[in-house]
Amino acid sequence: MNQFFMKLTGFLLLLAGWIIVLAAIALLPRRPAEIGFVLAALAVQALGLTLVFRAHLLPSRERR
Repeated sequence: MNQFFMKLTGFLLLLAGWIIVLAAIALLPRRPAEIGFVLAALAVQALGLTLVFRAHLLPSRERR
C-alpha cells in the first residue's frame, strides 16, 4: 500500500509542476519572476519523478 501512495504522490507532483509552469507563463510578467517559477516547477517535477521511480524500484528490492 505504501508503494501505491508513493506513486500517487509522484504523479500528483508531476501534475503540480506542469500547473505551476502554465500559471507562471499566463499570470506573471516576463523574465525574472517567470524564470523563478519555472525553475521551481522543474524542481517539483524532479521530485515527483524521483518518487515514481523509487516506487517502481521497491517491488524488485522486496523480492530479494
